[in-house]
Amino acid sequence: MKKIGRNDPCPCGSGRKFKHCHLGKEDEPGLEGMAEFSPEMSRKIANLPGVWYGRAREMTEGLDIKKLTGVSAGIRFIDLREYLGLDIFGPGQAPKKEGGRGSVFVNVLKTKTADPDNLYVAISPEIGEGALAHQLAHVLDFLGGSRLMPGLAKPLSFDLGIPVEHVEHPHEFGYWLDYLRHRFNVQLDADDTIISYLYEHQMLIKGSDIEKQDKVILKSKSDRIMRFLSENSAQIDRLIRELPGYIGSRVGKEGKED
Repeated sequence: MKKIGRNDPCPCGSGRKFKHCHLGKEDEPGLEGMAEFSPEMSRKIANLPGVWYGRAREMTEGLDIKKLTGVSAGIRFIDLREYLGLDIFGPGQAPKKEGGRGSVFVNVLKTKTADPDNLYVAISPEIGEGALAHQLAHVLDFLGGSRLMPGLAKPLSFDLGIPVEHVEHPHEFGYWLDYLRHRFNVQLDADDTIISYLYEHQMLIKGSDIEKQDKVILKSKSDRIMRFLSENSAQIDRLIRELPGYIGSRVGKEGKED
């Protein structure tokens, strides 16, 4: 991995300085290769043609991002297959589709050199409205919420031994997911309905706690989520059993990736 300065932005995408984030943890899964975001890589992604699959145009143009987040930024959708086909990923580094959602929120460090004014989301032609809401919630959360990139979750969850779901989707993400669900009358899938349910009951972990990476606090709050899910499993199952992505009761399955 290329040398990272102590005061450089951490390559995990958290938005924090390297010395306050992954310094000393360079060997964590998911971090390897992330510092190698070259201008050439940035140009390759920025040069991909934009796409408007599904309700992407309607939902994006229906958002006043500056008013909502206080940040002036655009959103560019690119084709997922073309993005994954770029010669920019090392062995084992290509992102995987999120649980069939067919979408990836591209790490902003990959694109800011060539196009600092836009955030990129790679989507597939068959993407549904729930998946679009999920990724737009990540974008809004990054701009005006927890300000954490989703890529932080996997190495952090591995380090702490807690489900990736619990750090991938902070309280602020839940707010934006709920906002988009009502704003565009979106039917969420089973997994996101659980996130929405946890948000409504004030159970999601706040971004500030995730950013601090305090192992005791995060493990305690993760355990609290697991207890809540277990105690309310029957009600949750009734909520999600008719929804896309339903694979049975989620009790004991929260360790899976979304």
